[in-house]
Amino acid sequence: MAETNHDLFIDSQLPARRTITMCARPSLKRYARRMGFPALPAADKRLVQIVDAALADASQRSGRWLVCRPGCTQCCIGAFPISQLDAIRLQNGLHDLETKDPNRAARVRTRAQESVKRLASDFPGDPATGILDQDAEAQFSKFANDEPCPALDPVMGTCDLYASRPITCRAFGPPIRSEGGLGVCELCFQGATQEEIAVCEMQVDPDNLESGVLEELEKAGAPVGETIVAFALARNVE
Repeated sequence: MAETNHDLFIDSQLPARRTITMCARPSLKRYARRMGFPALPAADKRLVQIVDAALADASQRSGRWLVCRPGCTQCCIGAFPISQLDAIRLQNGLHDLETKDPNRAARVRTRAQESVKRLASDFPGDPATGILDQDAEAQFSKFANDEPCPALDPVMGTCDLYASRPITCRAFGPPIRSEGGLGVCELCFQGATQEEIAVCEMQVDPDNLESGVLEELEKAGAPVGETIVAFALARNVE
């Protein structure tokens, strides 16, 4: 986990469920309109809060088995699919960074654009839109395995868009269950038994809130399909 913020906590006062609505600060709405993507849904804040709380809980249970620290960039190398919600969160995060630190934001966008140029010829999807093919997952074993994430500061070894990172990034480290079973970062849980790993399992999105937010985004006109971080961040403001 390439960031210095490890002071996550479990918030027992999560807001009650509510109808998912689309809203953002006026400046973000104008920016989103120019960029051609929707503003960040209000429900994304709840989703991030739930996932971050789950990470905090799993990290506490993992204790010494979890060795993620600032400067460890293992999980920041290699492209992986992200949702359109992740893409919009990253884009809005980059806009915020542009207002606070334009030079730093420019470096992120330049790295993204350079990454797209390197990856376009072998991209398992449409390089014009950045949308992955539906069967792209099967091709990822040989695609961009050594490509650093554009949000990764290569000098500091930390994420320039940490607060806006994708859901997948928020779940790196603790054990996560998938179709293939319970998986962990290869650097973590060294010497742990399967039982010790199992009690540290992270429930990323138990109520599947992300699917509902994505459905709302599609209704609002967002692109359908997954993409990767480089394509999400490479676009220029028109």
